[in-house]
Amino acid sequence: MSELAVAGRPFGRRSLLSRLPSVFRRPLTIVGLSVVFVWLVVAILAPLLAPYNPTTPTSQLLMAPSGAHLFGTDELGRDVLSRVLYGARVSLPLAFLLVLISLVVGGVLGALAGYFRSWVDGLVMRLADLVFAFPAIVLAMVVTAVLGPSLRNAVLALVVVSWPRYARVVRGLVLSVGQSEYVQTARLLGASSWRALLKDVMPNVVGPVVVLATLDVGFAILVLSALSFLGLGAQPPTAEWGSMISIGTQNFQAWWIGTFPGIAIFTVVLGFNLLGDALRDALDTRSSWGSGESSH
Repeated sequence: MSELAVAGRPFGRRSLLSRLPSVFRRPLTIVGLSVVFVWLVVAILAPLLAPYNPTTPTSQLLMAPSGAHLFGTDELGRDVLSRVLYGARVSLPLAFLLVLISLVVGGVLGALAGYFRSWVDGLVMRLADLVFAFPAIVLAMVVTAVLGPSLRNAVLALVVVSWPRYARVVRGLVLSVGQSEYVQTARLLGASSWRALLKDVMPNVVGPVVVLATLDVGFAILVLSALSFLGLGAQPPTAEWGSMISIGTQNFQAWWIGTFPGIAIFTVVLGFNLLGDALRDALDTRSSWGSGESSH
């Protein structure tokens, strides 16, 4: 919203909500922010929120949800609610770590390829094409199986299949921004290639990359859970959502074992997708939401 649009209204009387970009006042955006915030709090405070130890077996096997165990117990008598809460401490940090590593690796390679071109561009893009030649989940399964089943190796495998997305996006953005007049002017005024890349090009690439990274957090949680479901990720007795769903399929009559971690995955992925959509609209200056202007 322009300065003329708010002229005549004292700034101090405007509420915090009215100063936020319009996109962050949309109902779906508020839902996404709320869901993500709740799960982050759960991940941090799980030891205080969990009513039982998530890895300690008991004699109360396969108990249905009740007052004593709100989400029931699993085949070893472990409290499902406690395991779901502790699962957030596994899935969320690993998803953030996976996205961060993929962003750094892919972003650096993509920026170098797009700005310097020549053989650097050819090498990076051929490596990306090689990764894209295989379905992501299949390649991740192969890499994890070679390295050995564990959460650390699952993250490394997903970095291998994730970085090309960032490389391609950043390369395309750098190619576009690198041809702009202000970058060419900076080069003519004596700015070095590295200075122009870091000071003039990369700040204009941040917005779309942040959107992609936010959306990828949900995808990372989903794929990490899938690898754990297949036995290639979290190993017993670690409380992880994908492995809990796998146990649920082995005890199909005890519906609560797989249902509640499935709901946890669904809600956190939905939350990050809604948040990513909001960031896309807010950072897209061509969008009426992103510019903060109303349609009338």
